Amino acid sequence: MAQQIIPADVSRHTLCIAQFLECRFPGEGIRKDFREKLTRICYAFVESGFADSKFVSELTSGLNEKFWSRVSEALIFERLREKEFGTQHVAGVGPDFLLQNRNRKVWIEVICPQPIGIGNWLEIQINVPYTTPHDAILLRWTSAIKEKIEKLLGSTDGRTKGYLKTGIVEDTDIYVIAVNGCQMRHGPFSALHGISQFPYAAEAVFPIGPYQLKIDKETLKFIRSSYQERLSISKPNGASVPTYAFLDPRNKMISAIWAVDFNATSNHEPSALIHNPNAVNKLPRGFLLSDEEYIAIPCGEDEYQIERVR
Repeated sequence: MAQQIIPADVSRHTLCIAQFLECRFPGEGIRKDFREKLTRICYAFVESGFADSKFVSELTSGLNEKFWSRVSEALIFERLREKEFGTQHVAGVGPDFLLQNRNRKVWIEVICPQPIGIGNWLEIQINVPYTTPHDAILLRWTSAIKEKIEKLLGSTDGRTKGYLKTGIVEDTDIYVIAVNGCQMRHGPFSALHGISQFPYAAEAVFPIGPYQLKIDKETLKFIRSSYQERLSISKPNGASVPTYAFLDPRNKMISAIWAVDFNATSNHEPSALIHNPNAVNKLPRGFLLSDEEYIAIPCGEDEYQIERVR
């Protein structure tokens, strides 16, 4: 790992983190264990020198959006800390992490989408009926991925330049979007996988719909099974949101999506890696730790077969 300058006021910052987390997650037993684990992880991130100057102030701001955004950075750093880190030209400017894979730069841009429009799914309530809000959750994934694509490529209206235009990321660099879906958990249960049983991240970048069975209506015999093709989903206002980002040649600079569900509450928190088959700069398989890893293999004109390779 590259040497970093550790701020002189690390002790003050870490004390601030400890006090804030104790107020946010008071109690003994499991809550205390969680608080202490998260405190250690955030401490380590600050002490590493890889946290930017706003990390502590935003973590302890009391704003839920900023809190989980910053916690996500610390939790992802915890999984990356054995990697070789590169040195960014300007600290705090550009994607969250820069790694080195031999002579290639690997940028990791982190986002933790807010659970907007999810309803009572977030908490388990006794004797309260509910259905999994698959579309609402998928919309949060598509929105998060779109936001970070624009960070690299620039806004679609051309008003905001992306990392490529500003020169922060070079056109030979690998660019990975890390999406932490922890805020969309159903109580303690992960919500990493969608209605297709593929990760939501895969459903957001490939047109994978629900699994379906075809039955002959006359004989009622089974004919075949397949996944529905879903090229878009609808927002509550009726607007259509595309679900084929990795099939769009404009997104060829996006190497992969690293879908994670990290919130420091358990020893095992699931993750999945979705490779872009049309990426100019491909992420090597197995470079990022994940429970599942998916690739898309061409199998005919304009067709891909999604395969789990790990």
